[in-house]
Amino acid sequence: MNWGPQATAAGLAAFDQALRQHMLRVYNFMTLGLVVTGLVAALVAGTPALYVPIFSSPLKWVVMLAPLAFVFVLSWRFERLSAGGLQMLYWAFCGAMGLSMASIFIVFTGASVARVFFISAAMFAGTSLYGYTTRADLSKMGSFLMMGLIGIVLAGLINVFIGSSMMQFVISVIGVVVFAGLTAYDTQRIKEEFSEHYAHEAATKLAVMGALTLYLNFINLFQMLLQLMGQREE
Repeated sequence: MNWGPQATAAGLAAFDQALRQHMLRVYNFMTLGLVVTGLVAALVAGTPALYVPIFSSPLKWVVMLAPLAFVFVLSWRFERLSAGGLQMLYWAFCGAMGLSMASIFIVFTGASVARVFFISAAMFAGTSLYGYTTRADLSKMGSFLMMGLIGIVLAGLINVFIGSSMMQFVISVIGVVVFAGLTAYDTQRIKEEFSEHYAHEAATKLAVMGALTLYLNFINLFQMLLQLMGQREE
């Protein structure tokens, strides 16, 4: 077998192509997940017979917490689930998230939702591209970003009871920075995970979990920007 420079170059070329295909699958899963979420949210928000019983009763808490339950199941059962089972749970999660986010289409004007969505998409694309192409080691800022994420969650829970608009503004500003950073960090991490499992059968499962991670970053970035820039219905 030839272990010379040509063989090495051929191996690197094959790996680069496989990596590009893997990242394309990740982005495709993520994009289709956002489409499912948007369609469900728009359908529910445009159907009073659906959203009135949900958001005017304690059922709204079930709807709001359901996506979190899906995330826990997907994370904890990742190793045991088949690739097909993982995909089914992912699509169900995206649908549940759409149900949960239907209130956004009710509270904010359609024009502002669309505007913030495209701004979020542009920010996400830029930070994810940076994470994919940079040679810098972004793992160093991972722990800092996770601390910021925990702080946002805790502050958000506190503000549920306080109801401070200023505190919500600060949370949203910090949240935009944190989730933009997490997008770059997670993109690089997804690349590294593929490198570690290159040529293994876990590629599909890794693509789904990578899509879930980037999906959550995008959704949170979108929600933070919407709080800052969205125009509410009068």
